[in-house]
Amino acid sequence: MKQESETLSNGQLHRGLKSRHLSMIAIGGSIGTGLFLAMGSTIRSAGPGGAMVAYGVMGIVVFFMMTALGEMATKLPIPGAFTSYANRFIDPAWGFTNGWAYWFGSSMTVAAELIAGAIIIKYWFPGSYSSLWAMLFLAALLALNLFSVKGFGEGEYWFASIKVVVTIIFLVVGVLMIVGIMHSGEDAGFKNWTLDAGKDGKAPFLHGFGGVLGIFMVAAFSFSNTELVGLTAAESENPRRDVPKAIHSVFFRLLVFYMGTIFVVATLIPFTEPSLLEASESNVAASPFTIIFRNAGFAAAASLMNAVILTSVLSCGNSSLYAASRTLQHMAEKGDAPRFFAKISDRGVPVRAILITALVAASAFGASLIGDGIAYTAAYYLCGIAGIYNWLTISVAHYRFRRGWIAQGHTLDALDYKSPFFPVGSWFCIIVCIVICFGANWSVFTAFNWFDFITCYGIIPLSIIMYFVYKHVKKTKWVKYEEMDFEPPEGITRADISAD
Repeated sequence: MKQESETLSNGQLHRGLKSRHLSMIAIGGSIGTGLFLAMGSTIRSAGPGGAMVAYGVMGIVVFFMMTALGEMATKLPIPGAFTSYANRFIDPAWGFTNGWAYWFGSSMTVAAELIAGAIIIKYWFPGSYSSLWAMLFLAALLALNLFSVKGFGEGEYWFASIKVVVTIIFLVVGVLMIVGIMHSGEDAGFKNWTLDAGKDGKAPFLHGFGGVLGIFMVAAFSFSNTELVGLTAAESENPRRDVPKAIHSVFFRLLVFYMGTIFVVATLIPFTEPSLLEASESNVAASPFTIIFRNAGFAAAASLMNAVILTSVLSCGNSSLYAASRTLQHMAEKGDAPRFFAKISDRGVPVRAILITALVAASAFGASLIGDGIAYTAAYYLCGIAGIYNWLTISVAHYRFRRGWIAQGHTLDALDYKSPFFPVGSWFCIIVCIVICFGANWSVFTAFNWFDFITCYGIIPLSIIMYFVYKHVKKTKWVKYEEMDFEPPEGITRADISAD
């Protein structure tokens, strides 16, 4: 049975994204301040071994989540991917809640990146106002998103390319320094993996399991936006071919980038180095990348990394603005948001959804009133918990999608792409995401204050309330396996999905 509430009105989203766009969109959305700045603080907080474990576990979660998303997205590359799958395979109340949480989280990501951009550019212009830079960066992101999806794709492609090239150069330089071909500084060496930090413990692990758990949210934030492939499938030229290709290439590249970076940084810089903590406050001069480039003899390392990190910030903001606007447009189309935002322009762009998302992200303009660092941290935690909730939604939806597919008599051979390790992969993601949602910010309770509690945990009780209120008002029920809809909505044909 077709779901009329998912039909498209006005214009349609255009399938203007090529295979190279999809791969770079996912990579670009996941290589940002989490890699360039926060990496140092995670190593300092949990030790090199703890950082390896945290990022390794999150890498496995991302792999299972992405392959689960790929199975659904190649079968149904439809607008609103995450919320659509929750509506069809879990419960419309869950889709409603996840949609609003994801939209808000993505909007806060845009705000966080605008604040980060303003902080970073103060390296060159220390006396300037954060709000003015945030306005300028937001205008640039609007220019990339308002005219066509191809413009967004091209902008993201080149932003991501810069980050990928710099990361590859960093890894090559790091390896050359480790083996002694290039100068590495006095403290370089594998001895950094066994340093004793006194009361904090001894490497490679600090603070035991609590240290690892404490940086899970940072690791999750670093990997966030990989799921954008699911949303871009609706605007891909050939989702059946390009989505699986993007998923596999993105996962392995990110794993090499992040695990390789941890190894290089932990080997070349003692984890007891105090400046590693300063990098978490967006001090570019303390970025592990900057320190290692400088030790290698690149005098202009700080300015170079400042420029690269600035492009990475714009890239993450660009992809998050895209994600938020597409999610809001789909919810409006379905009736879960004001229908005013369902309008799609003749160019295939949800202009109204983009503008309201930008308006919410403009909360970054007030960062200077409470302090750039505080505003960035608040936005960071808000978008982090929303991202984990979305991964949980994808995993639950996929588990039920596969069960429903079999219950209706379909065979796995009829799927264009099959997620490996089912159902273990889905259950692993579900369990880890729940643990992170409730446990990653446990330190909030050691020195409790309401501001930290709301930014770290506020979305959880709010989402629960929204779920039950929607369920009561709309009288929704969990979708039965036998009643799940595996057909594309009106306006999307099989030719769109299977185009060669």
